[in-house]
Amino acid sequence: MSRPVRIGVQLQPQHAPDYGLIRDAVRRAEDAGVDIVFNWDHFYPLYGDPEGAHFECWTMLAAVAEQTERVELGALVTGGGYRNPDLLADMARTVDHISGGRLILGIGAGWFQKDYDQYGYQFGTAGSRLDLLKDYLARITDRLAKLNPRPVRDIPILIGGGGEKKTLRLAAQYADIWHSFADLEVLRRKSGILAEHCAAVGTDPDTIERSVDWPGADTAAEFVAAGATLFTVGVGGPDYNLDGVKQAIAWRDRFSE
Repeated sequence: MSRPVRIGVQLQPQHAPDYGLIRDAVRRAEDAGVDIVFNWDHFYPLYGDPEGAHFECWTMLAAVAEQTERVELGALVTGGGYRNPDLLADMARTVDHISGGRLILGIGAGWFQKDYDQYGYQFGTAGSRLDLLKDYLARITDRLAKLNPRPVRDIPILIGGGGEKKTLRLAAQYADIWHSFADLEVLRRKSGILAEHCAAVGTDPDTIERSVDWPGADTAAEFVAAGATLFTVGVGGPDYNLDGVKQAIAWRDRFSE
């Protein structure tokens, strides 16, 4: 399956004391030509002042959906244990309708213990969080099929993570997009493992888009050769400097000629 190369931006909702800074960054990103606007699902900054300004993920996605016209949007990624899964499916359906069918439902097992501790969620272990994600994915897909009105489209599910036994198995079963936090050699190896899981569950591995963080223009073509077609540049507040995003977009346009 031949896929177009796409560029995403992750507008990290941290260190922006005024939401207007994020709104402006969304506008500038869409005007610059990104394909997808992502945020992330945390309750506290991941770097800089740990008690710095921060906004909630899904409320922001609804605003981004209303504000934009062309880009797809989603979380990179939603914390699997932060919301009742049936409610999350309903939230996703609603944002999908607000956007006119542009939502990507990104989800992972979660990992940032401060989020759990401060908001009263049980942190558990990596294994228990993955088991919960497995249960949640089944409930999300079941709820999406029952909602009235139905989503505008079959909402693509993005699963983030690289665990070889559980996460990649879930990606094989549920994902339209797999986001790997991996370097080139690890991406190649884990893509092979994903293909093995796909064979076990009857999924064509070519139907799952490979997504990675932007590696830079010097090596991006090697990642494409390894199967990656979605690259995302992360930027945080308060400046939301999009220079790196624009460089990635320029590379995409040259590569796609």
